[in-house]
Amino acid sequence: MVHAPQRDLAAAGLTARARRPLCLLALAWLAGTAVASPVQIGPRPYFLVDDMRDGPLKQSLQACAAQRQRFEPDRLAIGHRGAALQFPEHTRESYLAATRMGAGVIECDVTFTKDKQLVCRHAQDDLHTSTNILLTPLAARCTRPFSPAEFDAAGRLTKPASAECRTSDLTLAEFKTLRGKMDASNPRARTPQEFQGGTAAWRTDLYAGPSSGTLMSHAESIALFRQLGVQMTPELKAPAVAMPFDGFTQQAFARKLIAEYEAAGVPPQQVWPQSFSRDDLRDWLRQTPAYGRQAVLLDGARTPADLPGAEALAAIKADGINVWAPPLFALLALDADGQIVPSKAALQARAAGLQLITWTLERSGLLAGGEPGFYYQTLGNALRREGDVMQVIDVLVRDVGVIGIFSDWPATVAFYANCRHPQPEDSAVDRVRE
Repeated sequence: MVHAPQRDLAAAGLTARARRPLCLLALAWLAGTAVASPVQIGPRPYFLVDDMRDGPLKQSLQACAAQRQRFEPDRLAIGHRGAALQFPEHTRESYLAATRMGAGVIECDVTFTKDKQLVCRHAQDDLHTSTNILLTPLAARCTRPFSPAEFDAAGRLTKPASAECRTSDLTLAEFKTLRGKMDASNPRARTPQEFQGGTAAWRTDLYAGPSSGTLMSHAESIALFRQLGVQMTPELKAPAVAMPFDGFTQQAFARKLIAEYEAAGVPPQQVWPQSFSRDDLRDWLRQTPAYGRQAVLLDGARTPADLPGAEALAAIKADGINVWAPPLFALLALDADGQIVPSKAALQARAAGLQLITWTLERSGLLAGGEPGFYYQTLGNALRREGDVMQVIDVLVRDVGVIGIFSDWPATVAFYANCRHPQPEDSAVDRVRE
């Protein structure tokens, strides 16, 4: 992977000694079996390049688009819940789509069922919006059954439709009978059927039919990812139920996640376990240090003011944590000329010796003419057209030095990686030192 230019790291106080752990992490990120090729990039990256403002980056990417006949998978591209822009998240179909468009790492968010089996779902309590459960007899098992929307005499909505269905309401066998759908709901729904709607206009229900949306256990995702040759980044999700759950503690939950990789014979360098909880990472470092060394600390900051400072980032590294993963906005800023540059937090994290992963690209709908939104809140009106996302990726890779970018449509990052990354013969050490 390409990392921050040496002048930026030197300015941030990153010494040669501090860089050595980064080299080891970068080597681990690059290790593993190659995904079957060729990758099918599809039309979107070409659309984005065509829409870019004129300049050297556009010219370089256009030349690549015109000349390159074959694309390879790249671990810069992380399939966020698979390919969730258009495929129901955390389904077999979504994972396959992400791999086919070049993701070198795929995410399974991990929660558990009533019988304490691990499954792939973004949240323990999202079955009512991400599956068809309300249209099945299992709706009777939901924590809160469907409640229709209410309106006043003038037709104004006074109470939105609601429900709450958890994986912990079902056994694994019951969970597996459901079908995934695009994660959305209709607040004006009067019936469970109407509640199934609400998909954003810039997404689609095209791949959410009754014969698709295959849900997966965590163990099944491991088997699939091994077959596909991708690396794996499971996220230990915060339970919606009180813990311990029927004797199942948080520590046992964290340990079971790693145990399923051990049982499947997956080498630690192929796995990047994630959590927003520092305690989970400490447990992994104590109990399974080979896997814990690559654990990713997610940062849930909602604004720049919520981000840790230099001392806090150094303390994270002192805990033995090597990878920090904040949202996109945390790593980007604008300079005096309105150009996108690394943020103060990005430089401080690299100075602390942390590797960086960020989330989530291709999750904000249209960029042109709208508000920057959550993920781009530090960039003001710098993003004026859809093609500007390529500039964002370029700064993240070449100036910030991220080793991975979560994306709802990983083809965009895979295209960039194939066109702008150093060639495979360049060593990871050399890339870190650039």
